[in-house]
Amino acid sequence: MLRRYVWLALMLFMGIHLSAQLTLERCVELARENYPLIRKYDLLRQLKEVNLSAINKSWLPQVNVYGQGSVQNETPSFPESLAGIISQAGTDIVGLDEWQYKVGTDINQSIWDGGAAKARREIERAQDAERQAAVDVQLYAIRERIEELFFGILLIEEQAGQTRLMRTLLLGNLDKLRAMLKNGTAMQSDVDMIEAQYLSVGQQLTQAESLSRSYRKVLEMFIGENLDGRTLIKPDASVPQDLMPDRPELRHFEALLRSNEARNAGIASSTMPKIGLFAQAYYGYPGLDYFESMMSRELSFNMLAGVRVSWNIGAFYTKKNDRRKLRLSSEDISVERDIFLFNTDLKIRSQLDRIHELETIMRENERIVELRANVRKAAEAQLDNGVIDAIDLLTKLTDEKQARLTASYHEIQLLQSIYKLKYTLNR
Repeated sequence: MLRRYVWLALMLFMGIHLSAQLTLERCVELARENYPLIRKYDLLRQLKEVNLSAINKSWLPQVNVYGQGSVQNETPSFPESLAGIISQAGTDIVGLDEWQYKVGTDINQSIWDGGAAKARREIERAQDAERQAAVDVQLYAIRERIEELFFGILLIEEQAGQTRLMRTLLLGNLDKLRAMLKNGTAMQSDVDMIEAQYLSVGQQLTQAESLSRSYRKVLEMFIGENLDGRTLIKPDASVPQDLMPDRPELRHFEALLRSNEARNAGIASSTMPKIGLFAQAYYGYPGLDYFESMMSRELSFNMLAGVRVSWNIGAFYTKKNDRRKLRLSSEDISVERDIFLFNTDLKIRSQLDRIHELETIMRENERIVELRANVRKAAEAQLDNGVIDAIDLLTKLTDEKQARLTASYHEIQLLQSIYKLKYTLNR
């Protein structure tokens, strides 16, 4: 039973410890989820559904209801000689009235639209992919801002850690000099010098901690989580082996080209004939039987139905120019893509050179720090024996602090350079 409680306690401790740590990848993920732009994906999805629904409904019968009243100065009538003959037979022909009125409906049903609806659906899907890719590009830029903040915090906190170490060393030597002052083996000026440097380093530490809190607050706004008490973990320092970029900008270029291809299919459909059914029905005067309407001015119900074939010949006039414009647009997109790839390749080469430079510099950092620490320890021993004064010791302490800061700076710089390369490649 005791083992079980110990195991549960250990698991709980490990869970709390892991939750207090935060990786760069997790920060980027949280920032993407928290950034307001993420809501645009759902809006684009809804827009696509609405547009596709509207295109599909174009196949539904198109109904137009109307009411109409008109007056005209002349109307069709029988020749007087014919009207006289008919009148002698006992039938009075009054002719069409100048006042005419009707209430009715027109119904049109498309049977074949020459592929226009299909082309519109393809264009809508291509445009949706284009809009999605554009949002991907905007959202990808968030990663760069998060990485800058993350490495900025790491660098500041590393500097703060080295400053605390320097402060501890100064405090130890200050206590030693105070003891030596009581014994008469040190001067007050030496004590004052070390104490002044101790207080100055304390001010530097306060500034570094304040700057770290400011950076953390900005990062909190991006990721939507509190960072109090949470440790930022240094990311993996491995350099990508695959140097072929996989940026969202490239997918955006491809989406633009596919959108032009879909529009090209739409141009072809615009030159095709269209076939549909139509029906007209109305109640009013005159009816479709004009002879009956000439004899009687009563309202009647009338209906007409049939098949309609239409062909917009004018689409052929602009077809060549429309296709040429799309071709030029696609060529322009290809040029922009090539420029992007060229600039990206230059950036990759520059970043690789910077990484190799830092790796070369860092090979000696550990040895330099070790040597500076040895010199400082020797100076502390010499101070005990009265061989050197506080000024010499302070110089050795400052040299060691600078060596440690430089080593830390190079380490963070290397990590940041690697992740700049990963950002350029989208790895």
